[in-house]
Amino acid sequence: MLETSSTLNLQSTSVVSLKIAPAQVLRGHHAIAQAGDAIAGFGQRPLIIGGDRSLPLTLQALNPIFDRYQLQCAQASYGADCSEMSLTTLRQAVQSHHADFIIGTGGGKALDAAKLIAHQTHLPIVTIPTSGATCAAWTALSNVYSDKGAFLYDVSLDRCPDLLILDYHLIQSAPKRTLIAGIGDAIAKWYEASVSSGHSDQTFMIAAVQQARVLRDILLQKSLTALQEPGGETWQEVVDATVLLAGVIGGIGGAQCRTVAAHAIHNGLTHVAASHGTLHGEKVAFGILAQLRLEEMVQGNQLAATARQQLLKFYTDLGLPQTLNDLGMGEITLVELRLSAEVACNERSDIHRLPFKVCPEQVMAAMVSTTAPIVETKLKP
Repeated sequence: MLETSSTLNLQSTSVVSLKIAPAQVLRGHHAIAQAGDAIAGFGQRPLIIGGDRSLPLTLQALNPIFDRYQLQCAQASYGADCSEMSLTTLRQAVQSHHADFIIGTGGGKALDAAKLIAHQTHLPIVTIPTSGATCAAWTALSNVYSDKGAFLYDVSLDRCPDLLILDYHLIQSAPKRTLIAGIGDAIAKWYEASVSSGHSDQTFMIAAVQQARVLRDILLQKSLTALQEPGGETWQEVVDATVLLAGVIGGIGGAQCRTVAAHAIHNGLTHVAASHGTLHGEKVAFGILAQLRLEEMVQGNQLAATARQQLLKFYTDLGLPQTLNDLGMGEITLVELRLSAEVACNERSDIHRLPFKVCPEQVMAAMVSTTAPIVETKLKP
């Protein structure tokens, strides 16, 4: 029986565009040295975007490839932040070099800047992370900050990177602190995805939440050993988890599974200058504790209280921050605390993916009591 047009209309639904994964991932020790054919396939005039510290390290590995394939490269620093001012400078660098593809290297902000420039100039993008601090090398998302380091907004990109090169030798040269921060950032996927999408009946949401559970278990079980044995097999598994698997979850589940209160609280904290001495994942890790505290105080959720106590021990073992004082914000003023809470609760904030309403006063209370004992009382919105 032929379907009528009305039947077709009834069956039609809105189209969802998922950017799940890079087109190609190369990973291994000295992976950059094996990536010549893949890199040269994108063009002849790469612009390498990174930070002042990460660029020299990556160039040391890339220069033999440039020489072998006769690539005409130029380099540009993203500055201190992926900001509108730095993006303007980088677009000019693309134009002046007549670049035909972008290579982004460094940490989260460097990679976000490179991805966004590639998106804006419609060029292929290769990402080469220099630490295990974030999953930015994987995702189709860039965060934009002010010139003073305050989070402003994020940009959804039209695709994940065309090539991701995860070179364990390069990652191992990064300070241990960066991988610890990456563990804090990655483990947030479970605590955020489960609360925002844990009851979803959508196939991909279910898959994303279950992958987040797997990610949490890997990190809880293997992180300490990984940090004690850098470069070893367990260390590689944890790096894969922080850079790759964390990205998979956001790709499959989309924004709904990517960020909730923990990242929203991170965003609010970036508006306080005292927070700028800490890494993204360190602030997110603190945000997880504050999110669980909110669930405990507002809902009376004892599972959240138990999870918070479990994380406090895990954080102690790894050296992740548990309090504002651990973040170097022990002298934060009431005005600054309120500002960060108000930013976290703005109308476009991911914090509103929580299954309950929260206000700035509750966020403030949660942030100053992340290590408090389990309580029975509820704070009403």
